[in-house]
This record gives sequence, C-alpha cells and structure tokens, in this order.
Amino acid sequence: MTKKFFVAWIAMFVAWMVESFVVHAALLGADYAKVPNLFRPEADSQQYFGWMILAHVLIAGAFVWIYARGVESGKPWLQQGMRFGLAVALLGVIPTYLIYYAVQPTPGALVVKQVVFDGVGVVLLGVVVAWLHRSQSESDRMRR
Repeated sequence: MTKKFFVAWIAMFVAWMVESFVVHAALLGADYAKVPNLFRPEADSQQYFGWMILAHVLIAGAFVWIYARGVESGKPWLQQGMRFGLAVALLGVIPTYLIYYAVQPTPGALVVKQVVFDGVGVVLLGVVVAWLHRSQSESDRMRR
C-alpha cells in the first residue's frame, strides 16, 4: 500500500465524517428527534462514539481500496468517481435504508430523505476519491 493510498484513506475518513454530520445531524436531526424509539438518547449515544469512528475508519479504507482496484487509466476521473459513488449507493446506502424500513417502524418520508441525502453524499464522496486518485497527466491538464 502506497503513501497515496493512506493519504486518500485519511482524507476520505474526514470527508465521510463531515458528510455524516451534515446528513444525519444537520439535515435529518429534527426528523430523528421525532422517532426517539428508533435511536439512542443523545447522552447514551456519546459512549458509543468510538464505534462510530471505527466504522468510518473501516468504510473510508474500504472505499479507497475498492476504488483504487477498479479505476480505469485514461478515463476521466470525474465520471469514474460519479459511477463509483452511484454503485456504492446502489450496493449499500439504498438497500440498507430499505431494509431498515422493512424491519423498523421508520416513517417513509424519513427513509426517502435518508436515501436521497446519503445517496448524493456517497456520489460526492466517489468524486472526492476519484479526484484523490487522478493520474499525474490529469492533474497537469487541470493546472493549465
């Protein structure tokens, strides 16, 4: 594993934590407050924050690793990042929230917001990882 990989992993961890805060605290916080039976109380959830960090470390590393293995040289990084983010959303984000909807009493409107906000977020994260992995020749073209 290269230095570029580890830099991308750290960058993706930070980006994913920001995305999660924006989506789940800022955009959906009020919606979550309406269904307290589905979530831990704020005071209780703080003791589990380390697990949240671990989850984001793992998901960021896996995201970078999978992208790095599937990137096609010579193809535009922006389109590759969007395609990768969409694939991850279709594989993870959307089915996860649909499964939660099937097994938890989650309001349908909340599920739609979760799918849309996190789906868009993961596509944007795909663009970030693609930008971090763009080739040197693409970087040179962007500077001109």
